[in-house]
This record gives sequence, structure tokens and C-alpha cells, in this order.
Amino acid sequence: MSDTNAPSRQELLGRATDLVPLLQKNAPWIEENRRLPDDVVGALTDAGLLKMRVPKHYGGYESPMRTVADVVSELARGDGSTGWTAAVWAISSWMAGMFPDAVQDEVFGEADVRISGILSPTAVGVPTEGGIVLNGKWAFNTGSRQSAWNTNAAVRAHPDGSFEPIMVLIPLSDLAVVDDWHTAGMRGSGSVSTVAQDLFVPDARILSMPPVLAGVHQLGRNAASPVYQAPFMPTACTTVASVALGLARASRDAFFERLPGRKISYTAYENQAEAPITHLTTADAITRIDEAEFHVMRAAGMLDDKAAAGEQWTLEQRAKARLDLGAATQRSKEAVDLLNSASGGSSVYSTVPIQRIQRDVQTLTLHAIMHPATNLELYGRVVCGLEPNTHYI
Repeated sequence: MSDTNAPSRQELLGRATDLVPLLQKNAPWIEENRRLPDDVVGALTDAGLLKMRVPKHYGGYESPMRTVADVVSELARGDGSTGWTAAVWAISSWMAGMFPDAVQDEVFGEADVRISGILSPTAVGVPTEGGIVLNGKWAFNTGSRQSAWNTNAAVRAHPDGSFEPIMVLIPLSDLAVVDDWHTAGMRGSGSVSTVAQDLFVPDARILSMPPVLAGVHQLGRNAASPVYQAPFMPTACTTVASVALGLARASRDAFFERLPGRKISYTAYENQAEAPITHLTTADAITRIDEAEFHVMRAAGMLDDKAAAGEQWTLEQRAKARLDLGAATQRSKEAVDLLNSASGGSSVYSTVPIQRIQRDVQTLTLHAIMHPATNLELYGRVVCGLEPNTHYI
């Protein structure tokens, strides 16, 4: 366990770019088998891309958010499920760094450990001596079957009838897995359900959620790290927004790869590339991709710059991070939809990548945290002087 010199942003982005052909090649298998293959997980590990949010004193990189956003979007350009899984592993590794030092020693003592996580508090912990007894079920538990630990949201019941939001850290071996991830999109993320039944969780592996969401949780060895000066929601939102951006870029790649030699059936256009409608559609889609990139990188830049300066976040700035997430997701989906609709009837075949990309981005858009309307409403409430209608800000 020692500090390490982290690779630069360009170095890590280059490693991610080198993996894109492998991810594109494996994408049909990933979707069919509903998980990442071992060679893909091995490639991510060997490239060091799963270390971006591991604390430095465990050999991690503590990469700035701009770097994380670049890498995650590039992985999603290769395959959406891979990008999403890598994003969840990055967020959850960061969250594990919030726990006491002794707990981190246990978790990160395993080389190249993978940690998954869930934000929905769908389990209840009843206090007992030295911890809680936990019961509940978490759906959408991305990458859990290929992870060793789980950071899970729950609530702790108090004698007065109140419930305290908490985050717990659980070995995956303590949870039952329900293989229920049969979906239209993001199939390869393996986002199965997990179940805790009368599970004891010691106090050391329990965090109160409000300080974590506020970014003011007291830390041990990580206290001085800029990465851990950031609040949770802007960090998580920017990371997952990068997946949507990567899928939009993937749709651009997929469309232009098939464009040469294609005609527009039942018209006089023997070359789709010569049709004005193609010019208008592609320019519109690329503009929306650029807009998605703006929102992702604005949020990433705010995270990096405020952490470096030691500045606190205002409520509006937190809401703006949610706005950027919603806008990036919306613009990405619009771009994919435009290019998918211009791809012709033959694009419905499962061998044509854009149909999978379209289903993946549609699935992301339906995610409760990523839904554009939810994020726009939240920001609108705050700038209009109302209290936010959620704690997840």
C-alpha cells in the first residue's frame, strides 16, 4: 500500500481509446450474456482504468473528474454496458474511500478489487449491539456478480420511529443474487438484484448519508485529497452523464461507418450522403452531441476547480450539476434518435450496432437519477426560490 504517480488525463484516455475496438467486438456477446466477459474486465484492469477513483495510498490514481468523464465516455463509445459498469465501479470505489481507514484497509487490501453500489435505500437496518441487522432487496445492482464489495443505501430504524438514511459496505458474498436482469437495453451491465436477509453489518461499515451527500463527511487518510472534497451527487451525476455522451458518440461512429454506398430506398438518391436531409440530420445530431459534451465537461470542471480551490458548493451549484446530467442525457438521446432514424430499415437487424446503442440510451434516459425532466424540474425549483424536492442534490 503506497502512493502512486497517477497517469495523466491524456494517457488514461489513450488507454481507453485503445480498448474501443475490443469493446465493439465484444458488444454483441456482452448483450447476449448480460455481463462483461473476463477478457474485457481483465483489459480494463490491466489498463489501470478501474483505479481512477481508488485512493492513492492503495495504488489508485484519484483521477480528477475531467479525466474520469473522458475515460468513461470513451469506454461507452465502445460499448454502453461496459461504460456504465466502469462508471458504477468508479463511483463505488470513491464511496468506499469515505469509510474509516481500517475498513478501507480490508476492502482495498485485495489487489484490483471491484466495488459496485446502489443509491436507492430499499433496505432497513435495525440497531443491535455493535451495528445493525439488515433486511432488504436492491434492484439494478450493476456489476455486482463481478464485484467483491457493495456500497448500498439503506435506512436505520430508530426507537422513536424515525429512519436515518445510511450507506453500508457489504461483501457480495453476504448477499443473495437474483438473476432478474432481462431488459431491453444496457443488458450487459448485469444489473441484477441482491438481497440481504438478517445480515449483521458492523458500525464501522455504516455511514450516515446526509454528510456524504453534503460532502462534509469526516475522513481519515483521505481527508486532504481534492477528490474527497466534492459532494456525492455532483460526483455521481457527472460520472454517469459521461456514459450517455459516449453512447451519442457511438451512434455517430456507427452511422458514418455504414453511410458510404448506402442509398435511400424508394427515392432517386443512390447515395444517402448526397441527400440534403442527411446533411441536416447529421449536422443536427453532431450539434446535440457537442451540447451534451458541454454539459458533462462543465460539471466535471466545476468539480475539479472547486475541489482544488477548497470552495463550498451552493445549493444552486448542486442543482446545476443535476441540470447538466439531465441536459447531457437528453441531448445524447436526441442525437442517437436522429441518427438511428436515418439508418434505414436494415438497421433493425441485431448485427447493426446502432439499434443496440438506441436501446441503451433509451434505458439510461429512464433511470430515475438521469431522467431529463426530473433534473430540469429540480433546477427550476431552486432558481425560482423553492426548496429542492429531494435529498439527492
